[in-house]
Amino acid sequence: MPYILILYYSRYGATAEMARQVARGTEEIPGIEARLRTVPPVSTLSESTQDSIPDAGAPYAELEDLRNCAGLALGSPTRYGNMAAPMKYFLDGTSSLWMAGTLIGKPAGVFTSTASLHGGQETTLLSMMLPLLHHGMLLVGLPYSETDLLRTDSGGTPYGPSHLAGGESKLPLTDEERRLCQALGKRLARTALALGRVD
Repeated sequence: MPYILILYYSRYGATAEMARQVARGTEEIPGIEARLRTVPPVSTLSESTQDSIPDAGAPYAELEDLRNCAGLALGSPTRYGNMAAPMKYFLDGTSSLWMAGTLIGKPAGVFTSTASLHGGQETTLLSMMLPLLHHGMLLVGLPYSETDLLRTDSGGTPYGPSHLAGGESKLPLTDEERRLCQALGKRLARTALALGRVD
């Protein structure tokens, strides 16, 4: 079965919950499924190794997950208006896929969670788009036909779903944020099927 890879890093759980909502939307579209994967943390002092299987949550991603996906949803919390280091570290290791042109023409979207409403949601989304553009992926955002974009007073952008987690990183996803995550999953699934990227 072809799949949309939903690849994320989450420290306190909000981005992981967004990933599950993207997966839920993906799996509402017949003929394609969702594959949830995460990346391990990195040390600020030196490169560290992790067990190959995390204690909880989705398995760690491998390059094969990217190589064989029909589309990609990439999620990260913000770190000073940028994607978190573990996600950047993983993406920096995808040069073999870039050299082979493996991801060219596949649809991709991005999502993020921040502690404050103006904590870099849009710049974080844009930072995740940059390596995807270098890989030749086709970026899909959220059109304003998703009317939750017009009503939300928490997260949600046309660049991709976002979530306001609050200073304690404990705020649950709002109804609007959940629907926007699901909308991204549906949009990626439909686009992959329309492009025939299901081989």
